[in-house]
Parts: sequence; structure tokens; C-alpha cells
Amino acid sequence: MKDTSNQYNSQITKCRTLFINKMHDYGSAWRVLRLPSLTDQIFIKAQRIRGLQENVEQKIEEDEVSEFIGIVNYSTMALVQLKLGVAEKPDLSVEEASQHYDEEIALTKQLMMDKNHDYNEAWREMRISSLTDLILQKTLRIKQIESNKGETRVSEGVEANYRDMINYAVFALIHLEEQTQSTDEKNQPHKVN
Repeated sequence: MKDTSNQYNSQITKCRTLFINKMHDYGSAWRVLRLPSLTDQIFIKAQRIRGLQENVEQKIEEDEVSEFIGIVNYSTMALVQLKLGVAEKPDLSVEEASQHYDEEIALTKQLMMDKNHDYNEAWREMRISSLTDLILQKTLRIKQIESNKGETRVSEGVEANYRDMINYAVFALIHLEEQTQSTDEKNQPHKVN
């Protein structure tokens, strides 16, 4: 699992870098978003990924990687909103937002490590399309919980679902990077002695 931890950290570094760069560009404008708005953003990204996986023709030059990164970041924003509440205007500095981001990711990674131990790294055998479907399912669950005004009878709340979506998206990013590396290795010219 050491490899999983390192791969996870590598993908989170990419997600965090984009989050910080957008914070520099836009400030914490995302702080005004209510949870249903963030859930819808995640849903749109998951639908886009599914479309990329199913459609032969692509009209916009984006790939699954950028969409999975978006799912990680929007889900992390949702966790921050759960903790702090929605703001009426941007209210976090880059440093403050980064600290909240790091705290939520640390909790989410620990959840992943615990589940990964119990499930014996089963995610490594999963297809990216299955991870996408699980993210879509989680967004639909959250939307239903939101429609129920947060009330659940036997289910986890929205926080656990956001954390799961982050972890599924990171697993997909790891798979995509491994596929790219495998393709690159196959395309390397072979040396002849």
C-alpha cells in the first residue's frame, strides 16, 4: 500500500496545484456556492467523463484527467462548505483555503487507506468506467439527500459521499497515469545489440 499512498499523493499534488492557481486567479468566489450547486458541478463533470468514455466523436478538446481533477476539487470545496458554511462573499485567503483543502484531503486519504486495507486494494482491478459510474451514483445519492433536506434513515450523510468521490476520482487518475506510462513504454524504440 506504500505505492498507493505515494501515487495518491502525486495525484493530489496535481489537483491541489490547480486549486491554488485558480484561487490566485479567482479568489475564493467558490465560497458563495451552496452544496447543491457544488453537487451539480460534480455531476456535470462525471456526466462529461461518461460521455468521453462512450462517444466516438469529441467536439471539445478536454480529457478525462481534467474532469477527474475537477471532481476532486469540487468535492473538497463541498467538504469545506460543510465545515464552514456558505459565505455571502469570498472570505478566504489562498493560505486559509489551502489549509482547509489540506485538512479535508488528509481526512479523505486516511479514509481511503483504511478502506484500502480492508478491501485489499480491490480498486486496482476496477475499470475507470466503473469508477465513473460510482461517482455518478454518489452524486445522485447526494442529490436525493439534499432533496430530503439532509434526512437519511440508514445511509451515510453527504460528507462520506463527497469523500468517496474524491477517492474514486484519485483512483481513476492513477489508472489513467498508469495507462499513459504503459503506452509510452510500448512506443519506445527497442535497442538492438
